[in-house]
Amino acid sequence: MRIPLMKPFVNDEIKEAVIYVLENEKFVLGESVFKFEEELARYFGVEYAITTSSGTHALEFALKAIGLKSGHKVITTPFSFIATANSILHAGGEPVFADIREDTFNIDPDEVNRRINSKNSNIKAILPVHLYGYPANMNEIIELANRNSLKVIEDACQAHGAIYHGRKVGTLGDAGCFSFYPSKNMTVCGDGGAIITDDEDIAKTVMKLRDCGRISKYEHDTIGYTARLNTINAAIGRIQLKYLDQWNETRRKIAKIYNNLLSDIEEIKLPPSETSAIKPVYHLYVIRTRYRDELKKWLEENGIECGMHYPIPIHLQPIYREIYGYSGGEYPKSEKVSKECLSIPMHPFLKDEEIKYISEKIHEFFNKGRVKDE
Repeated sequence: MRIPLMKPFVNDEIKEAVIYVLENEKFVLGESVFKFEEELARYFGVEYAITTSSGTHALEFALKAIGLKSGHKVITTPFSFIATANSILHAGGEPVFADIREDTFNIDPDEVNRRINSKNSNIKAILPVHLYGYPANMNEIIELANRNSLKVIEDACQAHGAIYHGRKVGTLGDAGCFSFYPSKNMTVCGDGGAIITDDEDIAKTVMKLRDCGRISKYEHDTIGYTARLNTINAAIGRIQLKYLDQWNETRRKIAKIYNNLLSDIEEIKLPPSETSAIKPVYHLYVIRTRYRDELKKWLEENGIECGMHYPIPIHLQPIYREIYGYSGGEYPKSEKVSKECLSIPMHPFLKDEEIKYISEKIHEFFNKGRVKDE
C-alpha cells in the first residue's frame, strides 16, 4: 500500500475543457480566463478577481497595488513558504517578521503589535498567512491595521474557501491572494494565482501589472510583467472551482476522523480544530511531535508519504541569513514548530481504510518503543 500526501484531481471534464481551449480559444487571455475570473469573484462575493501566473505574483502585485515602495516595510510571519516574504522583497519592500502562536501556526497579533510599536518605521501593511488552511486571527489584525492606518493583504494561498466569522478568507483585508499550484485544495494543474478585492484601484493596477503594464495593445504606462494565467490553466480552474466546497467539506470530515483516531497519543499535538466561528479547509493536516524525523521515516517505510511544512523558517533560510544576518533564536516559536511539524496524507480522495491504516501505523510507532526517552 502506498498512500500519497496529496492527490490532484483530473477527470474527463477537465480533459475535454483543455481540448476545447486548444481548438477554440486564444492561448493567452482567452475567454476561459475572464470566465474563471468572473466565477472566482462570484464565489468569494467580491467585485474583482484577477488571475496571475502564480500565487507569488498575486502577492507581489497586490502589495504594489497598495503603493508599496522602497523603504516601506510589511509585517508578516516567519513560518510560511518562502514566497510569502519573497513577494515583499519583489515588490520593493522589506519583510518584518512577527512570531506565531503555536496553537494555530499563524501570526500572533500581540507580536504584530510589538513590531508596530517598536522602532520599525515606514510600516505600510500587514501580510497574515492562513497557514495550512486555518484562518489567522483577522479581527485583531484588522483592528491593529485600522488603528495604525495600515493595509492588510491576506496570503490565502492555502485557504481556498476557509470561513472566518461567516466570511471567506481573502475578503477580510484590502485584498486576498491565492495560489492554484498542483498541491492546493483546487488547482489549475500548473502554476497559477489570483487576487480578489473590492477596491477598483487595486484591481486596475493588478490587471496592468500582470499584462506588461499595458493600457492598450501597444501603450504602457507602468513597468509591468508577463504574468498572465494561461487559458488552458484557467479552463481547468473553472471546473476545479465547482468541486471546491465539496472537497473542503470532505477534508473537514477526514480531519475529524484523524482527530478521533489520534487524540489518545500523548506524544503528538493535533492541528487546531473547527469552531463555531472558524471553518478551516485543511490544505494540510499537520501534527507536531519531537520525534518528527523518526516518525516520518517509519511512516514512509510503511508506504505513507509525509511532508514537512516547513522545516526551515523563512528567517533562517540561507538567503535571509545572508541579507539580514539572522542566526537563530529571533523567533523561538516558529523555530520550535519547524522542528516538530509533520504533514500526513490529506486529500478528499482518502479512503476510510487508508485513514485507519495511517492511524494504526502512528500508534504502532509510539506503542512499540521506537522512540527513546531523553
